[in-house]
Amino acid sequence: MAARDEATWRVGVLFSRSGVSGITETEHFLGTALAIEEINTAGGVLGRPIEPICYDPAGDTDAYRALARRMLAEDGAEVVFGCSLSASRKSVMSTVERHNGLLWYPSIYEGFEYSENIIYTGATLNQNIFALSDYLLQQHGSRIFMIGSDYIYPRESNRVMRDLIEAKGGTIVGELYAPLDADEAAHGAMVAEIRRVGPDAVFSTVVGRGAERLYRAYADAGIDRMRCPIASLTLAEGQIHAIGPERCTGHVLAAPYFAALPGDENERFVGAFAARFGPERPTSMWSETAYAQVHLFARALAEAGTLDAARLGAAALRQRFAAPEGELTFDGETRHIWLTPGIGVARADGQFDVVWRGRRPVRPDPYLAWSRFETNWLDEGIAA
Repeated sequence: MAARDEATWRVGVLFSRSGVSGITETEHFLGTALAIEEINTAGGVLGRPIEPICYDPAGDTDAYRALARRMLAEDGAEVVFGCSLSASRKSVMSTVERHNGLLWYPSIYEGFEYSENIIYTGATLNQNIFALSDYLLQQHGSRIFMIGSDYIYPRESNRVMRDLIEAKGGTIVGELYAPLDADEAAHGAMVAEIRRVGPDAVFSTVVGRGAERLYRAYADAGIDRMRCPIASLTLAEGQIHAIGPERCTGHVLAAPYFAALPGDENERFVGAFAARFGPERPTSMWSETAYAQVHLFARALAEAGTLDAARLGAAALRQRFAAPEGELTFDGETRHIWLTPGIGVARADGQFDVVWRGRRPVRPDPYLAWSRFETNWLDEGIAA
């Protein structure tokens, strides 16, 4: 085991900058790096800088598990910022619990999970998919086609979307899945079936490189995106830049953060991100959530004075942070964050027109214990 340097706070950073989810996890990584640099430039935490130990699992589930163990058992880290896909989070959970570490997880996910060794800072389904279901039904029509990558997050998210659409009188007219890193032919077949059925809108939980292939195939098929868009919880600014903005106009994203949000904190974040990583790298919900959780960590660490999982975790749940997306606070019962839902429509410059946003933050409901499926969630927000 590495000797612990008491002059620094050693933390692990475990995001794939290559592989199937390389684009979005690189954004997680850059948001994390920017926050650590800001904190260290301002004097660190309690006079000690944060020292990141960074590994790239390259999208391999077994590598996540092995590298998490190395960080916690050999490198002297007690905190890990990492994982994006639910498969990677599930793969490291038992390792983090066994070594009594604290994983800060910045990604949206399907919910139905709780661990004393995880802090969840991404949106739960009631903070994105509920308003999106109403938006699709009201703006596009009742016939919805669902597609996804074949693993737990898409399957569970699509199950909830089906329940929402059917509870509100809509119909799911098709449901298809492809392997996580399926080739162009698999996604081309999805698009061909969508053209054949002719739905009013598509709800997609296809992620990673598969999403890039899907959106290119959709554009090449000539489907009218203003009439029948793909709506998702994942297609953010960075991936649009990689696909080509001209291929993505009209598509819909439900998320708590958009680079186009007004406000001084977001203007400062967008400027700092561009200055550090170049104007060709836009901010997105992936980089912003990762950035915000590091600042929450630093505030908790300043209060707790230790990386011990129990004490640091308890301090974290008491923190507030004026993030680029708005003020963030924790729900102590679930270890998730109150977030303000939003819906954006992609435009030609690669940014989003934010067409609806909640009036106030929504309490996380990862177990869907109290969220009402019949409620019109758009009534709880402001249309742009």
